[in-house]
Amino acid sequence: MVLGDLGNQISSALAAMSNTTIINEETVNNLLKEVGNALSKADVSMNLIIQMRKNIKDKIKLDQMAAGLNKKKIIREVVFEELIKLLDPGVPAWKPVKGKPNVVMFVGLQGAGKTTSVTKLAFFYKSKGWNTAMVCADTFRAGAFDQLRHNATKAGIPYYGSEEVKDPVMVAKKGVEIFKKEGAEIIIVDTSGRHKQDNELFEEMKQIETSIKPDNVIFVMDSSIGQAAYEQATAFKTSVKVGSIIITKMDGNSKGGGAISGVAATKSPIIFIGTGEHIPNLELFNAQTFVSKLLGYGDLSGMFNKIQEVIPEDSQSLKEIASGKFTLRSMQAQFQQILKLGPIDQFIGMIPGMNNMPQLQGNEGNLKLKAYINIMDSMSEKELDGKKPINQKRMLSLAQGSGRHPREIYELLEQYKAFEKMIGTKGPGGFSNLANMASKGGVPNAKNLQQLANMVPPGLMKQMASGGGMANILNSLKGMKGMGDLSKMMGGAGGGGGGFPSGFGLD
Repeated sequence: MVLGDLGNQISSALAAMSNTTIINEETVNNLLKEVGNALSKADVSMNLIIQMRKNIKDKIKLDQMAAGLNKKKIIREVVFEELIKLLDPGVPAWKPVKGKPNVVMFVGLQGAGKTTSVTKLAFFYKSKGWNTAMVCADTFRAGAFDQLRHNATKAGIPYYGSEEVKDPVMVAKKGVEIFKKEGAEIIIVDTSGRHKQDNELFEEMKQIETSIKPDNVIFVMDSSIGQAAYEQATAFKTSVKVGSIIITKMDGNSKGGGAISGVAATKSPIIFIGTGEHIPNLELFNAQTFVSKLLGYGDLSGMFNKIQEVIPEDSQSLKEIASGKFTLRSMQAQFQQILKLGPIDQFIGMIPGMNNMPQLQGNEGNLKLKAYINIMDSMSEKELDGKKPINQKRMLSLAQGSGRHPREIYELLEQYKAFEKMIGTKGPGGFSNLANMASKGGVPNAKNLQQLANMVPPGLMKQMASGGGMANILNSLKGMKGMGDLSKMMGGAGGGGGGFPSGFGLD
């Protein structure tokens, strides 16, 4: 059972509760049973589950709730808060301090991904302007120094290690001393992987800590560790001053519950999660954001910040959007910028309701955007600038010229019309207002983002990304209350109630 399954099961339990007519003790108990079962299947410690259920029960006093209160909303909020508490020990996350050398020591089980994570962390801070360095004090594992040297060279980060000296304490101490003299701001020391039964290696770990006096000891934990997490994490915590946790291999099929147990055992916050095998695949961790994405609530604020990282404030297309103007050329420019964000499946999880999209696994989302960009490359200048309409005959010509299926041309144009309508929306929550804010370096507040989210019809983004196109969107939204006439919102394009034009060869 992967983390996505955990999120789906908890979301389903909350949805079942929300659909219940009467909220009583039985309803709450059924909800807690389902949530507890989901956490148990994900390898979360039973003691933690029992404590969480008790906390929720203590906070939800149905007989004491005033008349008129939204009980369902209160229950959802309490469950959300308690899930966050499982991942947040309430201890401020460590942050390096400018103007002094910050020494970081990595510890963990063998095979957890320590050496790779050392490189990722050094690269992360290097990309933020810090002067970083790496020290290999793992003299136990064959090839450890070669691996660190290879990674450091690839990332362009100074490193130190020794193939002759076999005393890890001496290597660690000398490496730290060298880089302190050279003015390194963050010095990361990699140590040997060890198991709680390895008394000799644990004693060695203590000696290294005493020798280099680290500002932060990071416990690296494999997300697939399972039920053994609590016991192993406790062994490390009682030996050295573990201050932070990095969870690795979060992109795989691990259950992930062991990570929660590790937080409880060490009373230390998760500061990063590894989301892939490549050096840049390291993400800052925030418990609230993580749970929000897990349950499908998304992370609009994070999404907007990520977009700002790759879209320059003086972007011409952003200025056009800010003015309420949106052309195919604007959309092409935005698609090109989005590709710089990395794998679309990770980015798409920030959008509410899109935390688990099988259609966007791997590189599929990026390939779809590239296909759309390829289609727009085949358009004329006037077509891109909206000065010349694209009729059915021209669609077929574009399909032939770009080597794409006619269905994709139609989907692209329908999606463009949907975005054009959204961007033209006026008011504080309008797309153009948010773009104007971004073009001036501002960041929208929660209310702005909520207004933006409310502008998007339910399922619209999911359908657009899945390859189903506007035809599927229109079909899926038929009969939904409060939606109004979606075909009017889309500009009435497509004809035939949202289906493909007759004779288009798409049946």
